[in-house]
Amino acid sequence: QVQLVESGGGLVQAGDSLRLSCAASGRTAGSYAMGWFRQVPGKEREFVAAISLGGRTTQYVDSVKGRFTISRDNTKNTVYLQMNSLKPEDTAVYYCAAREGITFAGTRASAYGHWGKGTLVTVSS
Repeated sequence: QVQLVESGGGLVQAGDSLRLSCAASGRTAGSYAMGWFRQVPGKEREFVAAISLGGRTTQYVDSVKGRFTISRDNTKNTVYLQMNSLKPEDTAVYYCAAREGITFAGTRASAYGHWGKGTLVTVSS
């Protein structure tokens, strides 16, 4: 079992940057494929980015390509989401997700078995 705790959210202006962190405790984080999702009230949870066990493979939703970067440091059991050039439409609660037993979990929320409680990102115009 792994526990995930997100941090780094906050209120920023359009064009600013934020770095989200997801700290994993319990079983070694390097054993999990990881992903970031986001959700706005009243809407379904949306895939943002995913990263493989070793960090070599990444995937992004089209709307964040070129602006967001997912990375991981398995020595620190932490996954990051660097968000640059933030837009008001990036406003959401951001969730970290983990899946054990596979190298890469992909874009579907149902593929992930473990979730953090989320961190709020608000981008003002």
